[in-house]
Amino acid sequence: MRATSTIIYLLPQDGSQITVAAQSSTMLATCLILPIPAKFQNPKITCSSFTVQSQSAKQKLLNLISDQHRGLKTQKDSPRRDSIIKAIEAMAAFGTGTVTTDSALSATWRLLWTTEKEQLFIIEKAYLFGTQSGDVLQVIDVEKKTLTNVITFPPDGVFFVRSSIEIASPQRVNFRFTSAVLRGRNWEIPLPPFGQGWFVSVYLDEEIRVVKDIRGDYLVVDRAPYTWKE
Repeated sequence: MRATSTIIYLLPQDGSQITVAAQSSTMLATCLILPIPAKFQNPKITCSSFTVQSQSAKQKLLNLISDQHRGLKTQKDSPRRDSIIKAIEAMAAFGTGTVTTDSALSATWRLLWTTEKEQLFIIEKAYLFGTQSGDVLQVIDVEKKTLTNVITFPPDGVFFVRSSIEIASPQRVNFRFTSAVLRGRNWEIPLPPFGQGWFVSVYLDEEIRVVKDIRGDYLVVDRAPYTWKE
C-alpha cells in the first residue's frame, strides 16, 4: 500500500469507548478502543478496515464493465449505464480526501470503459478505414507535465494527441491540447490541436483509476502492462 497513516488514540477516564479514524491516500480505517481493567497496561484495540469494502466495490465496478466492450454496449443499455455510474460514485466515496495527482498518476493507463462519445465512435467505426482499434491509452507524466491520449490501430497505426497539464488540486488536472498526429507504417499526418479542459481522478490505486471530466463523462482505466512511447 502506498502512503502513510496517522492514528490518534484516546482513552477517557470514565472507561467509555471512542471511535478514532486513520486516513491514508488509499484507505480509511476505523478503530475502536475498548475499555479494560486498569491492571492491564495497554488498552485492547480492534480495527475494522474499509479496505475490504473498497475492494468489494472495485470488483463490483469491474464486473459491471467487463462485458461492455469499453462502453460500446452501454450506449444502448441505460439500466447498465446507471448501475455503472452508481458503482463509480461508490468508488469516488472511497477516494474522498485522497491525493490522486501525485507521482502515482504517472503511468500508461489503458481504457476499460468510458462514456466519451468521440472515443467510442472511433473504436466502433475503425473498420470503415480498413482497420480495427487496439488499446486506447492515456500516458501521463506528472513530472514532465504531459498527457498523451492514444488510440492504436494494430499492427502499425496510431492516433495520438499531446497535451500539457497543470495540477490544479489534489484530484484535478487541467490540460491543454498542443498537437495531434495520425501515423501509419510509413507515413505521418500532423493535425492541428484544439481544446482544453480538466479531469478529476476520483479514485486511484495500484491497479485502476476512475475519472470524471469537464463534460461529465466517465472513464475507468487500468495500468497497462507496458509503457507506450511515440
